[in-house]
Amino acid sequence: MSDILIIDDDDELRGLLADFTEAEGYSVRTAASAEEGIAILEREPVGILLLDLMLPGIDGFAACSAVRERRNIPIIMLSARSDEESKLTGYRLGVDDYMDKPVSVPILLAKIKALLNRSGRTAEPSRILSCGSITMDTEKRLVCKNGQPCEIRGKMYDLLLYMMENPGRLLHKDELYDAVWKDAFVEQSTLNVHIRWLRERLEDEPESPKLIKTVWRKGYIFGEDH
Repeated sequence: MSDILIIDDDDELRGLLADFTEAEGYSVRTAASAEEGIAILEREPVGILLLDLMLPGIDGFAACSAVRERRNIPIIMLSARSDEESKLTGYRLGVDDYMDKPVSVPILLAKIKALLNRSGRTAEPSRILSCGSITMDTEKRLVCKNGQPCEIRGKMYDLLLYMMENPGRLLHKDELYDAVWKDAFVEQSTLNVHIRWLRERLEDEPESPKLIKTVWRKGYIFGEDH
């Protein structure tokens, strides 16, 4: 098993990232294209993926979707495209974090450490959480509505997990940012967008939500009986 897989077509940057992460004691594999990186993932376990957005052939967005079909590993997307829409697209596809290029190596190393530590929670005993028609299997990271799997991954899953662990309680926005994004630098709209995505997947009527209710200017309450 490798701790880190780096997929980036910039030979110099790929080499530098490998050098810095290996110097921290991580085992590293590298790939110059999404196709090469996905082939590595097919052959061996990987702890975390550093994924460039602008790749030849399959781009980072398509690669993220392909990886999510195979693995639930943490993904950090690296890109010179810092616009909000690109970042939101990445989060929607299951990216765990998004870093602008040029990359700050100390911040990247901190994010890698935090995500690897957090992903170690998969060793905990499996739990089945439920609320009405919604169930969550924490070992498989699988969410179902009426027994049918929902496409809920990455930060969407982490956000839903935190809410399902705290039903019926007012969850302030700052609390949710701290619990789900921790030290990641995200736009203020990110939480609202993830809530909207969850409602679209889980609510019978997303425009009149009964599962995830908004408390004006404060936050949200999760659960059907409130």
